[in-house]
This record gives sequence, structure tokens and C-alpha cells, in this order.
Amino acid sequence: MAVRIRMKKIGRKHRPFYRICVMDSRVHREGKAIEEVGWYDTSVADKSKRVLVKMDRVDYWLSVGASMSERVATLVKKVKTNRFGVAAPPPPMLAPKEPAPPAPAEGEGEAPAEAEAAAE
Repeated sequence: MAVRIRMKKIGRKHRPFYRICVMDSRVHREGKAIEEVGWYDTSVADKSKRVLVKMDRVDYWLSVGASMSERVATLVKKVKTNRFGVAAPPPPMLAPKEPAPPAPAEGEGEAPAEAEAAAE
């Protein structure tokens, strides 16, 4: 039996929540898990609290021949090194733009020149 450590999606629409599970590789994504070894919540603001992994159980399953999916391997690496990164601050607010000056009407620009020619 090929065993993989991968994520099982259990969240609702637009609010994903994942359990990190040890599963047979032939079972579909939401299928029955052999063991649940953690969870990953994408909506938590603090990046270091988004993921919880039982490292002793992950190490055990790796020692008996299980393999990890790419995403789980990334999460486990971040948990081991404690490098989750920092969320970027929002960009500074920009000053409002100056309104454009109103365009002159068609007849306004020619009136003073005609008045000067008539005055001569």
C-alpha cells in the first residue's frame, strides 16, 4: 500500500480548512484517512498559527515509508525552521488627485481678441 501524507479539504466554500492526513494514495481527497497528524487554516491572520503539525507522528510515518505531497512538505519545512514570513504591510494611502481645470467654452477664447480688433 502506497501511503502519502497530504491535505484533506473540509472547509466550506470561500473558507478553506485542511486537515493534514496520512492516507492511502489511491483514496480520493476527502476519503477515509489512516491518521490525522495536523491541520492548516488559511484564514488565520498570524502566519505562524495557521498550521499545526504533530511532528513526532510525521517523523514516524516518514520512517515507515510514507511520502509527503509538495504542499505538506512545504508546511513541514516551515514548521521545522519556524520561518513563516511576515505579512506585507498595506501600501500607504495616496493623496487625492487635483481636479482638472474646466475647459473654456467654444466662444469664450475668441471674444477678447475680437474686442481688441474692434477697439482699434
